[in-house]
Amino acid sequence: MGGDAERERWELRPGVGVGPLQFGMSPAEVARALSVPGPQVQVGGPYAQEDFQDGVKAFYDVGELACVALDAVTGPQVFLSGFPLAGSDPEQGQQFLLDHAAEHGNCLLYTSDDSLSLADLGVLLRSQQVGAARLTRPLFVKEEWLDSECFRDRLPLEGASG
Repeated sequence: MGGDAERERWELRPGVGVGPLQFGMSPAEVARALSVPGPQVQVGGPYAQEDFQDGVKAFYDVGELACVALDAVTGPQVFLSGFPLAGSDPEQGQQFLLDHAAEHGNCLLYTSDDSLSLADLGVLLRSQQVGAARLTRPLFVKEEWLDSECFRDRLPLEGASG
């Protein structure tokens, strides 16, 4: 992936998943959905994390997919009301989420790292350092993780790549 012209486009399905990935999938089902034999890297931590090619990270809770993080530059692109969630200016991303929430009545939520989310859509925008720039990096999270303060405060905070 790399440029937007080459980027795969994924659809957001609030409460269900994003692109070919559905919350509740097993690690083997995630690999099959991504058409790969398995992850490039498996990471320990509070959640089982698998890093796949093309900027996709999967996080599991008790063996089931609970969160998908997309790299700001190399990950698939997901649009929300025409706004590109990956690789945008973080200030514009936050303003877009605020405006979207005001227009559509979404539930806004700030996480412990000051990231903003539309909790009812399961969209969380983080920023990622890419060279000298900071760009938006979306996470798509199952509803229970944003509803629970315990989970919300422990959302994946793995180091940014790029």
